[in-house]
Amino acid sequence: MATFQTDFRISTRGRCDVLDITPQVTGAVSASGIQTGIVNISGVGSTLGITTLEFEPGCVSDLKRALEKIAPSNTDYAHNARWGDENGYAHLRSALMGTAKSFPVASGRVLIGTWQQIVLCDFDDRPRDRQVVVTVVGE
Repeated sequence: MATFQTDFRISTRGRCDVLDITPQVTGAVSASGIQTGIVNISGVGSTLGITTLEFEPGCVSDLKRALEKIAPSNTDYAHNARWGDENGYAHLRSALMGTAKSFPVASGRVLIGTWQQIVLCDFDDRPRDRQVVVTVVGE
């Protein structure tokens, strides 16, 4: 059993910025040399999310619209009152989406669908420099 871990940084615009990180993840899996196993992608922070979708403008727009309905950015949150922040919605969206995802690795490749990309969603209320950790475990 082998383990490989690396990370990368990505700059975001915040405010539900959705970025395709599939190339960085597939590159890490390739660099790991692991043929069969699992890859975990973890965003470091409490105002971001990691998920998959078809990374095209319509689907990205639909995701943003759905998140705005679930956790509106213009609603009063207890977090905002407690800390003087305006990003209570960002923490809630992150908690609902989750900050990590795992996928199988077979024949040295991440097993995702043809129209499935791995994305980072930055929900914070400002641009950020985000760290993403990619861990590959297997043989």
